[in-house]
Amino acid sequence: MTPAQTLQHRTDGPEDAPVLVLGPALGTTWHMWDRQIPELTRHWRVLRFDLPGHGGSPAYSADSTDAFAERLLATLDRLGVERFGYAGCALGGAIGIQLALRAPQRVTSLALISSSPRFATPDSWRQRGVVIRTNGLDPIARTTPEHWFTPAFAAAQPAIVEWAIQMVRTTDPGCYIAACEALASFDAKEALGRIGVGTLVVAGAEDQVTPPAEARALVAGIHDARLAIVPGASHLTPVEQPGAVTDLLIRHFTTTWQESAAGPPAPAPVITHVPPQVSAVAELESPQRVALRTDAYDTGMKVRREVLGDAHVDRSLAGSDAFTEEFQHFITRYAWGEVWTRTGIDRRTRSVITLTALVARGHHDELGTHTRAALRNGLTPDEIKEVLLQTAVYCGVPAANAAFAVAQRVIREETTLEDHRQPARENEPHGN
Repeated sequence: MTPAQTLQHRTDGPEDAPVLVLGPALGTTWHMWDRQIPELTRHWRVLRFDLPGHGGSPAYSADSTDAFAERLLATLDRLGVERFGYAGCALGGAIGIQLALRAPQRVTSLALISSSPRFATPDSWRQRGVVIRTNGLDPIARTTPEHWFTPAFAAAQPAIVEWAIQMVRTTDPGCYIAACEALASFDAKEALGRIGVGTLVVAGAEDQVTPPAEARALVAGIHDARLAIVPGASHLTPVEQPGAVTDLLIRHFTTTWQESAAGPPAPAPVITHVPPQVSAVAELESPQRVALRTDAYDTGMKVRREVLGDAHVDRSLAGSDAFTEEFQHFITRYAWGEVWTRTGIDRRTRSVITLTALVARGHHDELGTHTRAALRNGLTPDEIKEVLLQTAVYCGVPAANAAFAVAQRVIREETTLEDHRQPARENEPHGN
């Protein structure tokens, strides 16, 4: 088993006690749980882990919550742990949801803190990746305290504020960006009903990142769930209100472990969503339109949204009508579903080719769109500059001059940090 397949971890507490796993938030280390350890280890063997590239953890990035869950399960397998309780904060909560869905026979009970069925929007997380690639993590680190803690706590605890800043600042940027991608693709709204273990949902009363409304959405979707709102707490609730969180965890896991001591719970029933019948619709549509509903279209729409962003695609589709609908299907199916999905070259290289072609043809509107896409696909502003300099030689100086003007505007818009210096709007992607 290689280090890339497991997670850096530490265990505390009696070796013969039941195991309780604690999952961290994005940008933190296992030390975010330090103030829970003295009490929890009186009852459990506590395992904490670091996300890849966080703390001293090797930088083997993972870009989905399922990948994190797989590595955690491999870590537990290596330690001989079969069944365990799990508590996670923010991204750690998303990993917990994935564990409960992926290995329901192993998770005895669940606690989700500062969590959500879906964290902000895919566009906002991928935009965060663009900002980090351009500016590094330092500006994000400096704004962390205002998103993690209430103003009163931050003023009274300057040492903890500095600790928080340093945690984010020393995280591996590539692993942080990959974790942002994991949150971008995480959406458990339709799957919550499959969680079959007792679940505690905890929210900070003053959390603006994952506010109490998100906690209520989790409780509404999970069959056996209860809600606890912690006063005087923002997003990093276990750090800001350690005593309250510790008491909640002890009561919850003590009760649920006793209930499950007779044996592993039965797996929750799998709810299958039956797609609507096509035949009745087909009678009202032309055969050509029905034929457009293909696997290539579905795959293409997924890639199109990942590369161009939900907002851009939604605007394009909203502007479509009976005259342009089939063209929208065509470009989604052919350009995105059959070409952009090919494995011969990666998306970064496809962005370089696309930018060059658009400069050569003078398609400035599309150039702006694909400059944004290039940033999302991992190109830095400096790399885009090099592409445009190359086009000046082979496509002509006037074409490159116009392209630089378009790209400059887009890069300024996409890499500005102004929004990240403002207080987080509801469910914005800060510190999950």
